[in-house]
Amino acid sequence: MKRRDFIHLSGMGLGALVTPGLLMMGNPVSAEQLLEPGIDVAAKKVLADTALNAARAKGATYTDVRIGRYLRQNVFTRDKNVQNISNGETFGVGIRVIANGTWGFSSTSDVTPDGIKLCAETAVAIAKANSKLQNEPVELAPEPGHGEVTWNTPIKKKALEIPVKEKIDLLLKANNAAIDNGAAFVNSSLFMINEQKYFASTDGSYIDQDIHRIWPTFSVTAVNKESGGFRTRQALSAPMGMGYEYMDGLAADKIMNPAGFNSYRNSYDIVEDATDAAKQAKEKISAKSVIPGKYDLVLDPDHLGLTIHESVGHPLELDRVLGYEANYAGTSFATLDKWKSGDFKYGSDKVNIVADKTQPFTLGNTGYDDEGVKTKEWDLIKNGVLVNYQAIRDQVSILGEKESHGCCFADNWSSVQFQRMPNVSLRPGTEKLSPAEMIKNVEKGIYILGRGSYSIDQQRYNFQFGGQLFYEIKNGEIVGMLEDVAYQSNTQEFWNSCSQICDKDDYRFFGSFFDGKGQPSQSSAVSHGSSTTRFDGVNVINTGRNI
Repeated sequence: MKRRDFIHLSGMGLGALVTPGLLMMGNPVSAEQLLEPGIDVAAKKVLADTALNAARAKGATYTDVRIGRYLRQNVFTRDKNVQNISNGETFGVGIRVIANGTWGFSSTSDVTPDGIKLCAETAVAIAKANSKLQNEPVELAPEPGHGEVTWNTPIKKKALEIPVKEKIDLLLKANNAAIDNGAAFVNSSLFMINEQKYFASTDGSYIDQDIHRIWPTFSVTAVNKESGGFRTRQALSAPMGMGYEYMDGLAADKIMNPAGFNSYRNSYDIVEDATDAAKQAKEKISAKSVIPGKYDLVLDPDHLGLTIHESVGHPLELDRVLGYEANYAGTSFATLDKWKSGDFKYGSDKVNIVADKTQPFTLGNTGYDDEGVKTKEWDLIKNGVLVNYQAIRDQVSILGEKESHGCCFADNWSSVQFQRMPNVSLRPGTEKLSPAEMIKNVEKGIYILGRGSYSIDQQRYNFQFGGQLFYEIKNGEIVGMLEDVAYQSNTQEFWNSCSQICDKDDYRFFGSFFDGKGQPSQSSAVSHGSSTTRFDGVNVINTGRNI
């Protein structure tokens, strides 16, 4: 990554979201090279069989092969100028085996029969070396062979096929709209990813998948010329598992929120959002600073998604519960004894949270995971009670289950696959309720949109979250903008304060392209769905920033 790209990302406040998944662009290529088809499925099958046979000959009892071509294009602009365009491709093979009851993994960019044979033999040698330290053999949940199947992200426009000039023109149009409405500075970016993944295993699966993701974003800054102070507003877009049709900004996909401007569902109007952002960044400069105390919070999905991610998604990763992730962002308060009790109240009766990699348009949407398991939906929290975790083939036996949850993932062919967060989403309310109707019943509250700074402890329990936009609610009405807002709580107290959830008509997605986990670190893409949700009596602090 070039220095100016890093500065741009830092200016957008991505912070901890900047992980190797973003930095590792692969080999620089032209935009035209991104459109080349790569090797066909028949050739991939021949190469995969080479690996399977070579590993079996060396004593492997199980083998899976991932042949991956990962394509990325990032476009960066600032004000009226293009900052950078990055095109990257990485192509290779990752081979995972079990030999002597132990995992071994090796990868190579030498995608030839000889290169793959050597890679498979190396994986087996590593497994046998590891087995000297293995106390118990790996126990894999059974998975039927799926034969030769394909799965593609259901897109209408391949983002990488759209001319770069068209993308630049759209970003600069958004920048100009922000500047025309009072912004002093504006950065905008467009991230596009295409993963062409082929999986084969000794279970009898040959799975070819073509996965697409897109993320438009920006940061608008307004400056108080008299004091020199400033405020920013980030984009309210969500990264999505879609093609370039996400940028169409269809009127049917816009939802007027109670603050009087549009939120977005399955398409995004970046020019409209940048226009609103400039006006709101200026308004934030003179907004009233919040008075600390207890407030009822009305949280927009674009904000609540991050809270779901940190306080539900991560603590219910089984490997984190077991302590495997202790060195990277901690363990989990949601220990197995709480699950085994069968009555641990994670949240109020309103709270129903599911894991689901089948939701259309989401970042986690795939047909099969990187162990060849068909993806599905399952309950994590039901009527407020903790009922399950996220687990893969060599973990589910710990839970007494016989089928993987289908949430094993690697961020590249060169990375070993391991348990990763699927889409973790709050089910909408069952009774008809709009955000405006919800606010009518709030006497003293704050309506929060967008993600801001946050922190959470090593057990994913005590936390603090900020946001992008804050509106004061008095006696059922929004009365003006607030600033310097953050709320503090612990996971169980917070989710038990959930009192209302809007219905499915308000359901939208939040997402992250760059969820980091593991050592060496990997990034993955994940979405979190919800409707606008109310939490009662939450402690709000003043963050003390001064203009």
